[in-house]
Amino acid sequence: MSDATLNAVKDHPDDFAVQISDQIESFLVAVAEVAKGDEPDSAVPFLLLEVSQLLLAGGRLGAHEDIVPDERYEPDLGPEPDVDDLRQKLATLLEPIDVYSEVFDPYEPRKAPVACRISDDLADVMADLRHGMAHYRAGRTTEALWWWQFSYFSNWGSTASGALRALQSLVAHVRLNQPLDDLDGLDTDEDLAEEALAEAAGKVMAEEIAGPLGLRTVK
Repeated sequence: MSDATLNAVKDHPDDFAVQISDQIESFLVAVAEVAKGDEPDSAVPFLLLEVSQLLLAGGRLGAHEDIVPDERYEPDLGPEPDVDDLRQKLATLLEPIDVYSEVFDPYEPRKAPVACRISDDLADVMADLRHGMAHYRAGRTTEALWWWQFSYFSNWGSTASGALRALQSLVAHVRLNQPLDDLDGLDTDEDLAEEALAEAAGKVMAEEIAGPLGLRTVK
């Protein structure tokens, strides 16, 4: 972000807050719609687009100077919204390709990949974003921006980035006509060796992904 852009953010904080909240609201609505399962054929490319757009908002929050909340202690928001139903719907929708392998910190040497789920990632991101949105809708704009920025660094930024890599890889395998091997037993509860994780993958839902993208079917 250029100095001029950063200055514009500082000079017009209300505009910045509205833009960030709009991007986050768009993601929350879009993922909830995908989770309904009404259009399973386009779920993966649509999620790829939505997560990519969300991470633009995250990048803007990350480049912004530290946002300090108005109050010393975070106001009580009451019970957190339940995301388990959304998590389960996404898991069912993405079941053939939900599990993927991820390295959490690329700067931690010799760290073995672990198994993750796209459905878990998206549900966790939704929980973080909804928490901030509750502040925003209550008129606590600075509190909302502080929470979104803090949780971007501490959780949802890296979580969304992992999901994005998995989604991008799925679409790339279809576009490049490179089908994945069977996923035989890979699960997030298993302690698998690095080589097994590197080789394990789920069969891409070729027909579901390739059709909406106008791509050839993977043999």
